[in-house]
Amino acid sequence: MADTERFYDVIIIGGGPAGLSAAIYLCRAKYRVLVLEKESFGGQITITHEVVNYPGVGLCSGKELTDTMYKQASYFGADFLIAEATGLQLEGDVKIVRTNRGEYRCLGVLLATGAHPRTVGFKGEEEYKGRGVAYCATCDGEFFTGKEVFVIGGGFAAAEESVFLTKFAKHVTILIRGEDFSCAAAVADEARNHEKIDVITNTEVEEVSGENVIAYIRYRNLLTGEITEYRAAQGDRFGVFVFVGYAPETDLVKGIADLNEQGYVITDKTQKTNVDGLYAAGDICVKPLRQVVTATSDGALAATELEKYVAKVQERTGLKAQEPSIREKVPQKKETEEEQSGLLTAAMKEQLETVFAKMEKPLVLKVYPDQRSISDELQKYVEELIAMTDKLSMEIVKENTEEYAPCVRLFREDDSYTGLAFHGVPGGHEFTSFVLGLYNAAGPGQMLDDEIKLRIRSLKKPVDIKVLVSLSCTMCPDLVVATQHLAALGDKVVSEVFDISHFESLKNKYNVMSVPCMVIDDDQVYFGKKEIQQVLELIEKQ
Repeated sequence: MADTERFYDVIIIGGGPAGLSAAIYLCRAKYRVLVLEKESFGGQITITHEVVNYPGVGLCSGKELTDTMYKQASYFGADFLIAEATGLQLEGDVKIVRTNRGEYRCLGVLLATGAHPRTVGFKGEEEYKGRGVAYCATCDGEFFTGKEVFVIGGGFAAAEESVFLTKFAKHVTILIRGEDFSCAAAVADEARNHEKIDVITNTEVEEVSGENVIAYIRYRNLLTGEITEYRAAQGDRFGVFVFVGYAPETDLVKGIADLNEQGYVITDKTQKTNVDGLYAAGDICVKPLRQVVTATSDGALAATELEKYVAKVQERTGLKAQEPSIREKVPQKKETEEEQSGLLTAAMKEQLETVFAKMEKPLVLKVYPDQRSISDELQKYVEELIAMTDKLSMEIVKENTEEYAPCVRLFREDDSYTGLAFHGVPGGHEFTSFVLGLYNAAGPGQMLDDEIKLRIRSLKKPVDIKVLVSLSCTMCPDLVVATQHLAALGDKVVSEVFDISHFESLKNKYNVMSVPCMVIDDDQVYFGKKEIQQVLELIEKQ
């Protein structure tokens, strides 16, 4: 890629509501913008099943809301890249943003990386992550169907997600450290008055324990000191969901920008940090209210201030990136019936066309069916993919001994196996990770440090990786992309991804109560999202 192609007026780090709003404003002002996102575009709000307080929208899901923002920014000419920002060089007029896919240059930077769920620190919390302790009701709620569930927290998320969990759980007990909920009364009352929810205040969890999964919880009344213990029946289990707020994702600017004691970025009223050319927006900022509406407001304000800042730099230096091209009119209606037909939407096809144009080598997608209806869906999915490009072809393997069908395996043109497979249908949040798997297997693939490539290719022993995911999980794609990138580069690595909803036997075999779950060589089980270097380190320890 030429240097001019890697030069932007503004680079936005973070693809949530703040970053997407800023991209819309900047591109409309004819600035060239790159939005970097290390996981999936949309941010934390995508796991919220009902958004009812965003003005002018009414009722929608968080994903629907941010999908529209993404389309708007795309139509105005924003460029998008799934990559992790690893370093910043902000001295001088031209800023450098280092990523795991190479370096990019720009005149201004907007940090909109959001936040991640906080932990509490009770005994057993770390040990039982994925084995009963969870942080995402949308991702993990179904694992506790018909079970008892405890929720820790008294804020908006705790109240709202407790109500959501009643769709699965037999009963929900909310444990609040304070005297009452700290969120709006309307949200709190919905939880407080629910027939399947009990609320216990002035309470602190001390410990969770069990053998392979949680079977015991102990909590203490902070006023009386009374200890309560709950134990699951023999052979049964229950869940503990933690919703105690978020910690800002500000590691990238530690030692660069001013942060407060809690790690939030300090900005002025225009969203400017103490560093010229660096602005911040959204949940990473010091602010009294963290909601999607305030994130979009921050993004819009930061964008208009960046317009002024970049214009001055351009005038002083003569440097200017090429103008973005408006790709289409802003959508004012839903997709047509033709666009809605099939399994691939217009937006998905647009993403695929970009990837297919870059792929160097052809791939054969071998489909291994079984007798379930999901097999027909997988076959139709692959048929729609291969209809879009001559770089993909399909083979149905009817006489197969595949243990976990249906699945699709990626083979090279010479019939050698790439090591990449997906069991189920790679939709939902796994669509992008599957597309990146195709790209990495066919080449040139995502950029990666030479040192990491060398370590991957130096692996001596075969490595079998299973990644168990839910299509609704926003944290799963990061791990999927990492393991399948390893498989694409290393001939000793196999990475097979399973939509856990279709493979109950695997869920039971590994006691999976949270996703993503990674199993290495059918022995070592790990939970939570991980980057490629973290996965590689775990493999090297085997």
